Amino acid sequence: MTRLLAFAPLLLLAAPVASQTASPAVPILVARVVHRYPHDPQAFTEGLLWHAGALYESIGLEGRSEVRRVRLADGQVTARARIPASEFGEGLAAWGGQLVSLTWHGGVAHRWDIRTLKPVGGGHFVGEGWGLTSDGAQLIHSDGTPTLRFLDPATLAVKRTVSVTLNGRPVNQVNELEAVDGAVLANVWHTPFLLRIDPASGRVTAIVDLRPIVAQVTVSDPEAVANGIAWDAKGRRLFVTGKLWPALFEIALEPAPPAH
Repeated sequence: MTRLLAFAPLLLLAAPVASQTASPAVPILVARVVHRYPHDPQAFTEGLLWHAGALYESIGLEGRSEVRRVRLADGQVTARARIPASEFGEGLAAWGGQLVSLTWHGGVAHRWDIRTLKPVGGGHFVGEGWGLTSDGAQLIHSDGTPTLRFLDPATLAVKRTVSVTLNGRPVNQVNELEAVDGAVLANVWHTPFLLRIDPASGRVTAIVDLRPIVAQVTVSDPEAVANGIAWDAKGRRLFVTGKLWPALFEIALEPAPPAH
């Protein structure tokens, strides 16, 4: 997978181009740490969500992939479901009493009972599996390209697609997804940024700067990048973590201070 947008060009894309001088720059939001929690430093996090008082996490890498229920306070795994050893676990979403998890290759989806994490079926989807979320009406799937696919939750058939754009230009490497208050937040692979995306148009409406969070994480693996977004809608809490990170963070989003 080729990294097409490093983080500096991503910020540059947030400013309007000359032909768009009437359009405002895309706002930059900064993540402020509200609380820091333990996280398994061996967890290659691919998907994250909050449901009924617990975190659920999809772990990647062949031979190590699984879906977990995780206790927020201490990061302990309280239940787990193993994904076949030949498969690489990726995006994760909750739907109708089930968890739906994707695999990176092969278009394989697994379904798990959300209470027991026992397998309850599967299915197939189009494209690579990267991120997955639910907006309450459908599933939303990313595959590392600028395309978001909106899926029928029962059949995983594609209902429509949008292209993620920043000031009219497509953004590649769209990864982990989370639906938040009518928008979609997305990690951009190998960058310390989130995108806030309008799901109707695919337009990026804000960039979230996670660099203050990344600076608090000591990791040496180049693949230990920010990945994992969970939203507690009832408690109004936003969580982020990363692959192989020893910590998970509750964050608040604030306007970036003006440049000097």
